[in-house]
Amino acid sequence: MIPSILTDPARRVAAELTRRGESVAVAEGSAGGLISAALLSVPGASAYYLGGVVVYTADAHRAWVAGAVEVPPGLRGATEDFAVYVARSAAVKLGATWAVGEAGAAGPPNPYGDPSGHAWVAVTGPVAASRHVLTGVDDREQNMVAFAAAALELFVEVLEAPATGSPVADSGPSSPDP
Repeated sequence: MIPSILTDPARRVAAELTRRGESVAVAEGSAGGLISAALLSVPGASAYYLGGVVVYTADAHRAWVAGAVEVPPGLRGATEDFAVYVARSAAVKLGATWAVGEAGAAGPPNPYGDPSGHAWVAVTGPVAASRHVLTGVDDREQNMVAFAAAALELFVEVLEAPATGSPVADSGPSSPDP
C-alpha cells in the first residue's frame, strides 16, 4: 500500500496536469520508484505520466539518462545539480512538459560522505524549483518515503503557484515526517 503522504499530493498533481493537458517524466534515485508509484496510483495516470526511471547506479545513468542534456562540469550524485540534471534529461528523453528529479542518500551514508536522510529534489518545466531534504534519521525506508513526499509536494507547489513571479525557490532543508 502506498502511504497517503504520497498519494494525496499525487492526486493533486494528477488533477492539475490533466486539467492543463500537460505531462510528466520522473528520474529518481534513492526514492527507489516511489515518486512514480504515487503518480501511477491515480486512476487515469496515462493521461499525464509518460514514464520514469530509477537512476541508482552509473550503469543506469549511462543507459537511461546520459546524452539527453549537457552534463554540468564536476557533476556528482546526491546534489542539487544532479537532481536537476536527471529531471531535465527525463523530460527531454520522453518529451514531457514537466519532470521530477531526486538524488540522495537514503541510508547508509553514500560514498561522497553525504549523511543518511540527505537528498535534493527538483522540478523542471515551464517553471523550475529545487529543495534540499535533510531528515536527520538513519531509517532507509522512512527516508525513501520522505524524499518522494518532498518531491511530490514541491511539484504541487510549483503547479499550484500563481502564474506571476517565481512560485517556489529552494527553501532550504526540510524534514517531512512520513
